[in-house]
Amino acid sequence: MPAEVLARMTASDPGRPRLTWYDDEPGPTAGERIELSARVLANWVAKAANLLQDDAAAGPGTTVGLDLPAHWRSLYWALATWSVGGTVVVGAAATGADVLVTASTAAAAAHGGDAVLVTPAALARSHPDAAEAPAAVDEARELATHGDVFSPMSDPEAGDVALAGAAGDTAYGEVVVARPEWGEAPRVALGGELEDVLRACLAAWAVDGSVVLVRGPRDADLTARLTAEGVTTDAR
Repeated sequence: MPAEVLARMTASDPGRPRLTWYDDEPGPTAGERIELSARVLANWVAKAANLLQDDAAAGPGTTVGLDLPAHWRSLYWALATWSVGGTVVVGAAATGADVLVTASTAAAAAHGGDAVLVTPAALARSHPDAAEAPAAVDEARELATHGDVFSPMSDPEAGDVALAGAAGDTAYGEVVVARPEWGEAPRVALGGELEDVLRACLAAWAVDGSVVLVRGPRDADLTARLTAEGVTTDAR
């Protein structure tokens, strides 16, 4: 189960970096580097899970659409959804989920249910256009007010759907799949579509590994950077 993967990482070595993010995409966050230890990642997850459970009454059976690219914020929202026992929905169907997590004010404003408006920038204190989606939760402003410890009201069953995307529905009991070719405690470079990145993160973390997530041009030569980061497998 994804929540167990996070708990094991936090218990085994809470201070070791588990998620390193590089943004090479042209735009306001270009050049951003974020590094999260297991402890810090778990803190973000707990706050997001508390928001989902307390504000959106999310739990087993609730669908949470991630209308976001593969991004460090997408990862903790996915883990938060799995912590409450909900279903992460990615791709074209994301905007039709019960709860929508998005960086688009238009999508948030058009959503008929609960919506969370995400600002990608690491140091954002509010979404600059939050007034365009007044019913949505402004994550940058409100997430910090939620608790640092999360206790689920209900746990998912192994057969419940954990992830819905282009590859179909994947149950909780099947979503964490180790990749033996990566070895033990790998440091894996990732990029690309969110669904693939989510599956690969769980695979790496399940064997005490870590990930370096890169967003940017596919043809970029990142050899020196990945070497400096100690990457053992380039799975971009």
